[in-house]
Amino acid sequence: MTDPSLWILAALGAFMVGVSKTGIAGLSILSIALFNHVLPSSKQASGLVLPLLIFGDVVAVFSYRKHTQWHYLWRLFPWTAVGVVLGYFTMGRISDHAVRILIGWIIVSLVMLSFWRKYLSGRTEEQSPTEEQGAAFHWSAGAVIGMTAGFITLIANAAGPLMAIYLVAMRLPKMEYVGTAAVFFLLLNLFKVPFMVDLGLITTTSFGFNLALAPAVLLGAVAGRWLLVRVNQNLFEQLVLSLSAVGGILLIL
Repeated sequence: MTDPSLWILAALGAFMVGVSKTGIAGLSILSIALFNHVLPSSKQASGLVLPLLIFGDVVAVFSYRKHTQWHYLWRLFPWTAVGVVLGYFTMGRISDHAVRILIGWIIVSLVMLSFWRKYLSGRTEEQSPTEEQGAAFHWSAGAVIGMTAGFITLIANAAGPLMAIYLVAMRLPKMEYVGTAAVFFLLLNLFKVPFMVDLGLITTTSFGFNLALAPAVLLGAVAGRWLLVRVNQNLFEQLVLSLSAVGGILLIL
């Protein structure tokens, strides 16, 4: 990229990656929208951004690993791996435009479902996680979310909102939420690397682009840690879902 304005947008996107990994997860989809604007292809963006995401994941795991709730990961990750394989075989058969529209509608639909579920259950901040487990997704819904997340994360690195919706439905406190998401996405993104290399979406040139933007990710991660401890649980959930909806709408438009 030779246009300085594009580098500024890319740096902002990298900063949002860092914030989303250690603070407000919904910002991840806004970073994806920025990178899709900076780069000519959503598929190219998927490969270029992946090492940045892994760097952010490593920082987040180092920061929040003790809060990880492993049993939620075991329920979701096998299905997500299946989705990644499906995405690998589909990558060359679906257009960028179709990918963006599909992902956008999936995200918006699931956010609407999550807000509807919150309305029906009449939840309050004072309710405990145990009281909320009865409202958690059935395992089959988790399987659908897992496979869909795996599929779209390979194509567009846009699984963040789906994972956000799943973890919000599990009523995880914000620290457990971030710790569980950090480990999940580190494992998932490392799993994706061989597929991206084989598809020619991660190269030595793209890795140089990642190194240039890595400081912005680290700065965003520091900002995310500062922000997380200052946001209460209810506002955290509202921000995650609302930002996911905004990102989905941006992809559709």
